[in-house]
Amino acid sequence: MATVIHTENLAVSFDGVSPVFEKLDLAIEQGEFVTLVGVSGAGKSTLLRVIADLIPAFRGSVRVDTPANSSRRPIAMVFQAANLMPWRRVRDNITLGLEGIDVSDEEKTERVRSTLDLVGLSAYAERWPYQLSGGQRQRIGIARALAVNPDILLMDEPFGALDAITRNALQDELLHIWKETGKSVLFVTHDIEEAVYLGDRVLLLGGEPAQIINEYHIGIDRAERRGSEAFLHEVDKVRNGLQAAIDAASSNH
Repeated sequence: MATVIHTENLAVSFDGVSPVFEKLDLAIEQGEFVTLVGVSGAGKSTLLRVIADLIPAFRGSVRVDTPANSSRRPIAMVFQAANLMPWRRVRDNITLGLEGIDVSDEEKTERVRSTLDLVGLSAYAERWPYQLSGGQRQRIGIARALAVNPDILLMDEPFGALDAITRNALQDELLHIWKETGKSVLFVTHDIEEAVYLGDRVLLLGGEPAQIINEYHIGIDRAERRGSEAFLHEVDKVRNGLQAAIDAASSNH
């Protein structure tokens, strides 16, 4: 498969001196679902923002290989807070991302319809954000990202503020969307079970400055993941790796 995200020797620094992470080499293939976990302050969210070109790299390079097309954006980002505009109805919140790209009004209408259908909220186009639950708002945030028809979805703890039942439901919803659309996904989470459940691979970020210190290939069929013995074994492997990284960070202070 083609590589759609490639970083080489990547470093980010906010003070121009001390890097948050460095020597970070990452490759994500088309259609792959990669999850990212790590110690607090390791730069997980920062990495997403560098890939999205929201903040500059300090050293190294980021390459995003997607076909050029004026009617779409190569990358869309979903944050922990849906950040819906309270003065815009659901429909108009979704079209917000389409402003500035080359799509007709008819195409905008169709994208709203199709993305609402994909996230299971077809009947909610005319509602206001205050009329939605937390889980529904996150679904609209995902719909807004999908409406620009990106090749790559960057997701920064999108389910972190939700209750466990809603979170599990949205994990399954996201996997359905991923299978339907074939997008490449890089997903940051603090929840190890979530990382193992969703990911083809789990990347562990740790050290000072941080690097990718471990990579876990999750070979379990997703239908057999949640709660199975093999799943729990993989969760333990990632948890033990994270704990070792936390212990190493503590011993250095």
